[in-house]
Amino acid sequence: MTGGDLVEVRWVTGFLDSPSRAGEAFWLAVTGSSLSARRGDFATLVPGDGDAYLRVQVLGSSPPRTHLDLHVSSVRGAAGEAVGLGASVVLDEGDLVVLRSPAGAVFCLVPWSGEVVRPAPVRWPGGQVSLVDQVCVDVPGKVFDREVGFWSALTGWERRASDSPEFEHLVRGAGMPLKLLVQRVGSASAGMHVDLACDDVDREVTRHVGLGASVVRRVPGEWTTLRDTSGREYCVTGRSPTVC
Repeated sequence: MTGGDLVEVRWVTGFLDSPSRAGEAFWLAVTGSSLSARRGDFATLVPGDGDAYLRVQVLGSSPPRTHLDLHVSSVRGAAGEAVGLGASVVLDEGDLVVLRSPAGAVFCLVPWSGEVVRPAPVRWPGGQVSLVDQVCVDVPGKVFDREVGFWSALTGWERRASDSPEFEHLVRGAGMPLKLLVQRVGSASAGMHVDLACDDVDREVTRHVGLGASVVRRVPGEWTTLRDTSGREYCVTGRSPTVC
């Protein structure tokens, strides 16, 4: 999928940024992954099959957060296009460019390394199946439309309305491991969080609580928001983990 003439998004990776390594064991257990060798401050969550699309990173000066890496065919071209669409550059290291979206959400542009196979969902002993399959961009309402337009133009993913006016979906490219959802929030700043798809929310939430998560809020029949062991919020949703 292309956004304009310069950028082709070939893969996406969700980063779980934390002030220490203390929460890494939690996410390994949640996803059923193993941990790669560490490269500097980050390591990869290696799935049981398919190509990796989740990483953990230690950012000692930052509170727990989530950010997105777009793996592109041309980092320089993609950076130029992102700035033209309203992003601002935070750090430029040539083959890694850190930016903020128009609303202020942090994301990175990195080279594509040949990833093509989306991992399958994991079936747990309780019988339920789950998978981290979405990054939600949380955006103040006054800049919501501009932010949705930015992500759609940059990725080339079509906008799709939701049943709820507080959400808008972007239809991901074929084979991509993560969907994008943009959500209106009441806070003054933008951020991101990950969502899991699951065929039994109650059982999956019970599993996460047993691993150390705490429940923040429940929306019966829809999703449950939890806080991980580092203090980062994320959601377990009732969406099918097997739908492309």
